[in-house]
Amino acid sequence: MTGTQIAFTLNGRPLTLPPGTSPTVTLLDWLRGPAALTGTKEGCAEGDCGACTVVLEQPDGARLPVNACLTLLGQLHGRAVRTVEGLRGGDGAAHPIQVAMAESDGTQCGFCTPGIVMSAWAHGRQGGDLHEALAGNLCRCTGYRPIVEVFGALADDSAAPPALAAPGPARFEAPGQVFHLPASLPGLLALRAAHPGAWLLAGGTDLNLRISDHREQPAEVICLLNVPELHALEATAAGLRIGAATPYARLLDAVRAEMRLSALSGLLARLGSRQIRGLGTLGGNLGTASPIGDALPPLVALGAVVTVASARGMREVPVERFLTGYRSNDLAADEVVVSVLLPWPPAGAHLGFEKISKRHDQDIATVGAAMLVRVEGGVTVEARLAFGGVAATVVRASGAEAALLGRPFDAAAVAAAAEALAGDIAPLSDWRGSAAYRLAVAQGLLHRLHLRATRPDLPAEVAEIEEVA
Repeated sequence: MTGTQIAFTLNGRPLTLPPGTSPTVTLLDWLRGPAALTGTKEGCAEGDCGACTVVLEQPDGARLPVNACLTLLGQLHGRAVRTVEGLRGGDGAAHPIQVAMAESDGTQCGFCTPGIVMSAWAHGRQGGDLHEALAGNLCRCTGYRPIVEVFGALADDSAAPPALAAPGPARFEAPGQVFHLPASLPGLLALRAAHPGAWLLAGGTDLNLRISDHREQPAEVICLLNVPELHALEATAAGLRIGAATPYARLLDAVRAEMRLSALSGLLARLGSRQIRGLGTLGGNLGTASPIGDALPPLVALGAVVTVASARGMREVPVERFLTGYRSNDLAADEVVVSVLLPWPPAGAHLGFEKISKRHDQDIATVGAAMLVRVEGGVTVEARLAFGGVAATVVRASGAEAALLGRPFDAAAVAAAAEALAGDIAPLSDWRGSAAYRLAVAQGLLHRLHLRATRPDLPAEVAEIEEVA
């Protein structure tokens, strides 16, 4: 599919938008405005509440719930979207999920209900953990018990997936705006060389806040979603190679299926919500270079390497060197992130991937940590400790690492490492936590890693304590 007009499938019907439609209008604004499909609600307009949840239908039958408030019209070209209105049958009757929500008293004011229904429709096909399925949907008045009961009784409605043609390159223009959709890596690199100041947009779960929240209107956007080379996900002898535009939802599935990286799955399952993971990408986390990006400490601790490319060629950079400061990286103006190689952890290494935040789900990390400790012959021979939320960028705790190396991995060595950590990190105080709190948390996470390694019989989470009781 090529062209100069945005075209996608909406509720099972092909749709082409008029020439000059702004490609950076959010799907939410378009649905509630020109499309007059007001079942999709606006809550926070930041991807936190789930009231605007819609579903991207994939040709392979998968259903990805996403936040309409963070999805731009230009990103939908060649795709299929279903809103709550699209669940009605040909006779206009309600979908069984909608009936179940009503009959089980799963709704009161009803504001959140359309988004929850769409999450439920996706969950009926995808399955998995109920908590994960609902983590991106906020209900303020009903209480979750009846909603959870509905989710627990869901069955796939067996609706056929859409037939979608492979999208080709496209370019959309609106007053003061140009939106590029390259369909190959060479095409992307040529565009980047010609337009070094354009926004590089993949999932947009962070970048698009500048549009939904701050109402910016970028003059030029290069969207990466249709570049096949950026969607690779391959297990190699060296590690897992992850395309820069691969959604976290796919990455989480791959990590859960790979025992060598399964320890990372708990953290990835808390990276946003299913709606965020349906579009959010590792390349985006690296591009925005936020010091509290959930995925960045694991990349540093595992020694991940970024492949970047331009029309001049390709180069590889360790993530630790790629992140150069507060929201800054080693990407030249004509370069793009192509992929990340996540090395396999050494066999037998103790691994810890942690996120401490005010809420368990859908929250920004106060402190993030990724820790790898390898013990041979009774002494620590390798230690890689990376922390986020404690400095202007993700940092390696070199002093704490040195305190562990060459010593038994015991309480005394961990206490020395925790003390050395005070010289490795320089937390700030803000509304998420004071500097002293952040230091104490980081030190506590070192002790937790030791306890998990030496006392696996002890519950490490509150939920585990409740289960024991």
